[in-house]
Amino acid sequence: MGIVTPFGWRFITGQDKATANMPNALATLSLAIWPLVTVLLFLKLPTGRAVIATLLIGYLFLPEPPAEFDFPLVPPLTKHTIPALSALAMCILLKGHEGNFLPRSTGTNVLFAIFIFSPMLTTILNSELVQWGEFIIPGMTLKDGLALVIQQVLLVIPFILARKFLATSEDQRDLLFAFMIGGLIYSVLMLIEVRLSPQLNLWIYGYYQHDFSQTIRFGGFRPMVFLYHGLWAAFFMLMAALSAFALWRTKQIQANWKLFLFALYLTGVLILAKSLGAWLYAMVLIPAVVLLGPRWQMRLAVVIAVFAVAYPALKGINVLPQDRILDAAAAIDAERAESLEFRFGNENILLDRAREKPLFGWGSFNRNQIIDPATGEATTITDGRWVILIGQFGWMGFIAEFGLLILPVLFLWRETRYRKPGAYSPLIVPLSLILAVNVFDMLPNATLTPLTWLMAGALTGYAESLRHTRDTYLSSERLQWRPVL
Repeated sequence: MGIVTPFGWRFITGQDKATANMPNALATLSLAIWPLVTVLLFLKLPTGRAVIATLLIGYLFLPEPPAEFDFPLVPPLTKHTIPALSALAMCILLKGHEGNFLPRSTGTNVLFAIFIFSPMLTTILNSELVQWGEFIIPGMTLKDGLALVIQQVLLVIPFILARKFLATSEDQRDLLFAFMIGGLIYSVLMLIEVRLSPQLNLWIYGYYQHDFSQTIRFGGFRPMVFLYHGLWAAFFMLMAALSAFALWRTKQIQANWKLFLFALYLTGVLILAKSLGAWLYAMVLIPAVVLLGPRWQMRLAVVIAVFAVAYPALKGINVLPQDRILDAAAAIDAERAESLEFRFGNENILLDRAREKPLFGWGSFNRNQIIDPATGEATTITDGRWVILIGQFGWMGFIAEFGLLILPVLFLWRETRYRKPGAYSPLIVPLSLILAVNVFDMLPNATLTPLTWLMAGALTGYAESLRHTRDTYLSSERLQWRPVL
């Protein structure tokens, strides 16, 4: 049932069977030519817009794994890393001599260091074999640690690019417009799959990217298009709808009524995407963007972001009222309540496993999972990004990744709470809300994407500029009111 190799142990699961049909030549070709597409985008567009286009179009239209390039000694290159690497290469080529790519904040840089290098400590502390009956999972080697460090660097490239090249209010406007326009284009493909079932990835790239049975919801089909899962497609449509409402609320074009119609249309497509979680987020966030002022929107973003980070700790000390949450879910949909109960049960088991190595985790190769000693198959399922992080990289890995994602929201709240709304870009507020709910969604799902890092980097860059102007102002005040001796 399992094969031990020098690089790890691959378990055959239902999802593996669903993706066993391999990608066709077009899938491989699309990944191979994406660096050339990136060059064209950077030659035609300003640097910030080229970064957005490279990452957003690649995320939406390139094929998901198993379409990848798997070279020795490095993590597989996929739709999430090839556009980021291509954009980084072009930025260095065109703008590499201008400024620093690293953040100015000491705290952010500390989290960067932990995020990138803590997997090496995880590797060193997991050199032993793990045995489940007759099945053995090999220990990790320094080569595995180096591969994990490279993987972390690849993950964070969109953050670095956005922090440097998307740090102005005009860039944030471009980012929200890109989400809206991407949603309008993607909505056509999603509506096709709502009617015909998710087939586009099969027709174009030759394989299903996920278990087809999970696309059947509420008596119809949940579209995926070229994303990993229907939940990912629904969440992107939520981002697009919120972007449209934010642009309409802040009157970003002269014919403002068009933005309102776009927002209503995208909300309708979101409803047809049949994702209960995205529906609930929309019920809270759309009224917040439309009705609340910027201060209250920012406070809401902070509350959502802080809860996302606090959830694992609250879960660990059994503070969360799971029974009441399940009862509320059952009142909406019994099937979804059963799914949530299954998730909670898995999280409890995986947290118990993680407590054996709390700081730096169990590492890769399913070492963090519970394995059936009779069959060699994993009996647990890791859905949420947070439980994956704590199991694989421990609390240090969790704090580093979630910290990098929520710090910009906290920084902006600190920098804007005593400023008048006209003293900063109004678009950072809805963008902070979208980022915060994305981090929150990483509790039930692993919806970390290049777009998540892109938003976090853009908000970090803008927060740094606000901090710089505040420091300049305070410095001038100190000089002006210096006591006379």
